[in-house]
Amino acid sequence: MNWILLIIAGLFEVGFTTCLKLSDNFTNLRWTAGFLAAILLSFFFLNKAIQTLPMGTAYAVWTGIGAVGTVIVGIAYFNEPANFWRLFFIATLIASILGLKFFAGSAH
Repeated sequence: MNWILLIIAGLFEVGFTTCLKLSDNFTNLRWTAGFLAAILLSFFFLNKAIQTLPMGTAYAVWTGIGAVGTVIVGIAYFNEPANFWRLFFIATLIASILGLKFFAGSAH
């Protein structure tokens, strides 16, 4: 369950970074409200996850999910580049996230 909470936290991180871009420097109130809601939910679920997962592992996985997800959103919706090297390093980041998940010890 703790890993599910961490994945949810990472997805909300993707949400808050996307809303941040769409908020137009916090001038668009709808996207600013989305940013605030998503960041609060992301930290809420991250906090729940680190109650049972090692803090360093959880933080690394959370930021990794956010980074990979944000790059995917950037490529899919904001026409950001998707060249070989960019995709290669995103793939290595995904492999690192999976490695942390499968080789993480328990917090206690």
